[in-house]
Amino acid sequence: MQRSDFRFFHRLRVRWAEVDMQKIVFNAHYLMYFDTAISDYWRALALPYEEAMQSLGGDLYVRKATIDFRGSARMDDMIDVGMRCVRVGTSSMVFEGGLFRQDQFLVGCELVYVFADPATQTSKPVPQVLRDVLTGYEAGEPMRTVETGSWSALGDGAGALRRAVFIEEQNIPESMEWDEHDAVVLHAVARNRLGQVIATGRLLHAEDGVSHIGRMAVHRNLRSGGHGAAVVRVLEEAAQARGDREVALNAQRSAERFYARLGYAVHGESFEEAGIPHIEMRRALR
Repeated sequence: MQRSDFRFFHRLRVRWAEVDMQKIVFNAHYLMYFDTAISDYWRALALPYEEAMQSLGGDLYVRKATIDFRGSARMDDMIDVGMRCVRVGTSSMVFEGGLFRQDQFLVGCELVYVFADPATQTSKPVPQVLRDVLTGYEAGEPMRTVETGSWSALGDGAGALRRAVFIEEQNIPESMEWDEHDAVVLHAVARNRLGQVIATGRLLHAEDGVSHIGRMAVHRNLRSGGHGAAVVRVLEEAAQARGDREVALNAQRSAERFYARLGYAVHGESFEEAGIPHIEMRRALR
């Protein structure tokens, strides 16, 4: 195997608890590495695993796992675990993994999964949409789309995600989440290839040429996957298209570095909103 065989990689560092008396990774831990990588592979497909499987009416069960040892990883090694889907059958799917230290191939893996009814654990055909997601990802196709529209068009999906993130996860009072702006401003949602909303945000009307992006939310299982950034960029494009000169947002301090990477700079002093520290940030559009 070579690194170029893989589109997807999961990076990890070997920990002290994972080496044996020979000071190399204990063999059983390699299966854990590949299992961890395949969990991240689903994130690369923009699929929150549990919700995706519920929507597909099944779940995946390991049928076979084999390991091919060619070399050893050692304490503190930084290793990259490649993963790819190589075949989708009627009810099974085959994944190949490769563990690399830089360009050196150390360990290979084959994982065979069966798509099955979770109640009976009897196999059933892999849904065509899941088949298309897997083959599409390996072919380099995008795993999300972003659309803009009104609350009447996008509010069901956007509202459900905002409820999950702000009200249920962050404990923001429901009375503070919904306001009169939703009905009249532009909304954006990112969807995966199952049609599930995985990120959302809104663009308020400009004041003195300054737009305001708000209610940015990303599915908790899919953060750091570029979905929030995609929503921000689409809203910025909408603001620029209507002639706004600058866009502002009230960032939670925990997300400040995320917005800084998108070109936003701190504007003003920190403040609290709903008990959460925030900072205003701005970015020029022209």
